[in-house]
Amino acid sequence: NQVLEMFDHAYSNYMEHAYPADELMPLTCRGRVRGQEPSRGDVDDALGKFSLTLIDTLDTLVVLNKTKEFEEAVQKVIKDVNLDNDVVVSVFETNIRVLGGLLGGHSVAVMLKEKGEYMQWYNGELLHMAKELGYKLLPAFNTTSGLPFPRVNLKFGVRHPEARTGTETDTCTACAGTLILEFAALSRFTGTSIFEEYARKALDFIWEKRQRSSNLVGVTINIHTGDWVRKDSGVGAGIDSYYEYLLKAYVLLGDDSFLERFNTHYDAIMRYISQPPLLLDVHIHKPMLNARTWMDSLLAFFPGLQVLKGDIRPAIETHEMLYQVIKKHNFLPEAFTTDFRVHWAQHPLRPEFAESTYFLYKATGDPYYLEVGKTLIENLNKYARVPCGFAAMKDVRTGSHEDRMDSFFLAEMFKYLYLLFADKEDMIFDIEDYIFTTEAHLLPLWLSTTNQTISKRNTSTEYTELDDSNFDWTCPNTQILFPNDPMFAQSIREPLKNVVDKSCPRGISRAEESLGNGPKPPLRARDFMASNPEHLEILKKMGVSLIHLKDGRVQLVQHAVQAASSLDAEDGLRFMQEMIELSSQQQKEQQLPPRAVQIVSHPFFGRVVLTAGPAQFGMDLSKHKAGTRGFVATIKPYNGCSEITNPEAVKEKIALMQRGQCMFAEKARNIQKAGAIGGIVIDDNEGSSSDTAPLFQMAGDGKNTDDITIPMLFLFNKEGNIILDAIREYEAVEVLLSDKAKDRATIFKGKMIPNYILDSNLEVENMDQKLPENDSHKPASEEAPSESQGSGAVSEEPKGGAESSAVGDPDPLSPASADSASVSMADQDPHAPGPTEAGAPEPACTAGDSQPQEQNTQTEANSKAHWDNEVQPMESILADWNEDIEAFEMMEKDEL
Repeated sequence: NQVLEMFDHAYSNYMEHAYPADELMPLTCRGRVRGQEPSRGDVDDALGKFSLTLIDTLDTLVVLNKTKEFEEAVQKVIKDVNLDNDVVVSVFETNIRVLGGLLGGHSVAVMLKEKGEYMQWYNGELLHMAKELGYKLLPAFNTTSGLPFPRVNLKFGVRHPEARTGTETDTCTACAGTLILEFAALSRFTGTSIFEEYARKALDFIWEKRQRSSNLVGVTINIHTGDWVRKDSGVGAGIDSYYEYLLKAYVLLGDDSFLERFNTHYDAIMRYISQPPLLLDVHIHKPMLNARTWMDSLLAFFPGLQVLKGDIRPAIETHEMLYQVIKKHNFLPEAFTTDFRVHWAQHPLRPEFAESTYFLYKATGDPYYLEVGKTLIENLNKYARVPCGFAAMKDVRTGSHEDRMDSFFLAEMFKYLYLLFADKEDMIFDIEDYIFTTEAHLLPLWLSTTNQTISKRNTSTEYTELDDSNFDWTCPNTQILFPNDPMFAQSIREPLKNVVDKSCPRGISRAEESLGNGPKPPLRARDFMASNPEHLEILKKMGVSLIHLKDGRVQLVQHAVQAASSLDAEDGLRFMQEMIELSSQQQKEQQLPPRAVQIVSHPFFGRVVLTAGPAQFGMDLSKHKAGTRGFVATIKPYNGCSEITNPEAVKEKIALMQRGQCMFAEKARNIQKAGAIGGIVIDDNEGSSSDTAPLFQMAGDGKNTDDITIPMLFLFNKEGNIILDAIREYEAVEVLLSDKAKDRATIFKGKMIPNYILDSNLEVENMDQKLPENDSHKPASEEAPSESQGSGAVSEEPKGGAESSAVGDPDPLSPASADSASVSMADQDPHAPGPTEAGAPEPACTAGDSQPQEQNTQTEANSKAHWDNEVQPMESILADWNEDIEAFEMMEKDEL
């Protein structure tokens, strides 16, 4: 009854003060007419002077058992609404709100007519309007790819001189991939197959353009070329309903290919994006790297989709996390950080969380979700209700309002809240006979067998075979999976009930600790030793597990649900927070760009340049422009963790050693004592490369490292093997350690240069005189400029770390007080958030409001040198390094 009263308040005020305008402005009690109010940018593209809110609300009236009001509303739409307006509208918004609203209204109108009491006069008028609108949207699909233009003029189409649109090149994935339900329903209702065919073609194109190695899609795509414009991927804004419509298209249309595509994407989502309870954006090409440190509120729909898919546990976890954010801020901010601070403070009364709440209640029968629904109702009435309706929140922190009440508030919010509390007898029809569109419009399931479009299965694409019995759970029978046992969901929620309030606990100061105040954790991050079995057992008890990454590091991940108790889970959170703070502290202290290792001896003569990781100790190569030059020598023992036994071979040379078993600083001290003039640490993880792994800095051991005066650099396994292979082939190999690659004149200053080098056509100009002014050498498919590769500091050798998410190299021999997880985070511009590539997924909790500055370092083709073990003629060798020469010419400042 309370939901009904709230709906009446919103709907009656729209009809009284705004109709026939598209939306109600609840603070000024008037309608929002496009062109008569100051432009709000893209937000206004939903408005088309077609009484948007009324059309969007049609089937909500029937769900709420307001059949009389529904009949009156349909008559108004038929009589008053004009779809032939000279207005440029969003294809996506017009499809889900207006076309979907007309089709949903038609669906329930037919249902009511068949019942024999209402709508006896109805003769498909709403369907005729839907078909008219469908034809007005079709010009947007006039592209070579089949992806629609993002906007269309209702009167003039796209390319008409008066259309004022059609010049766009990009669209979001959701914009092009959220058409199939409405367009297929229109085709099935009318028998006109063209609508479904166009929507299928757009979906097919997106599927073909997915990133094949990760099976993820980006946020924005070029509608003409199919190139990804924004290459970050998540389940929130820009992509959300694309995934939703793949699964729901299978449900509505019965086409197995849609389910196979969804399952392939879902496997990738759970592999890369899902970091329970968080859902964090990643890069499609490097899915182990997080793209940003915040989440947007649109991802709140995803737990509901997981319920439909049958994957309940992560749905409960994410939903509970979102609920804790709501309890902290009263509403879900448009965006919030991984430590649950407000990123964007607006809240336009979005319904996605209510949607997921409804689906979770239907799946579990847990009355807890009824309490969640009551909280939503109370907050709406307490903070958003105004005399003329409900006003969006301009800032959830201050409670200030914005003069807007979007149509989706009436279309979705009240529908889901009513269904949450309604009993079966409260409904005048069976809601299970319908599927919800992304705008919560109702489409009948019987469409799957009506006017089926003959379409060949896309046999050109092989679907990934996924060993996941979870896929058998799609569209689950709740009585089998979840026998309405409230304890099922409660057992999953319990460890997360304080995830927001206690996600960033205040660290206990040493003074407090010495006085014995506060709880004493079983293990402090600074005391952790990866080689200590007792420490590993404590981590397991706290729900912290170790994952071995492909690049050789060990990732610490905490799952609160795996902790022995809720108290242990809190200890685990505290431990992870401390580990991340240690990482963050070291990254703040010093961020260094990559360095260069240049092979200058025969037959390379400076043409091979390897990207190297810097050290936070020893000689600062940026202050010694000449660098350090010398022949390389392999030390004994190769790990460099004890006194060097072959000092005569190392003296006055650059020592090569293997990563592992002790601190970087300890290695440096040992080779310096043996007389080495520099050191190169080579990664022991087979196949690691700067091509694919983010660079990191070698940090100190927590002690004073002023005694280390030689330069130290780090090479991944692939780059290190180039030097090792050269030693095996030529024995005497000379290298130059520097802050950036040097030109030939600098390298050979005062030395004789071989004639064939002077005469070759591979002349290298002085880089100070000839450097590109921009990155025009990068192919168009490369990452956007906003994507920079982070350089996390790694202080200890053996591979361990912390992730909540965090990755690092904790030392088995030394306390982890010097540990620094290989994590890089960036301050984001809230209006133009750029992805941040880091050495690990972004942490779920950060200390304070400040984050380390993003480093603008790019690993270029110069690290892609390959070495052939076979003896080759000089001409062949020189040709092999041609690409490296081009990259070499492009180097400037800190870019390698």
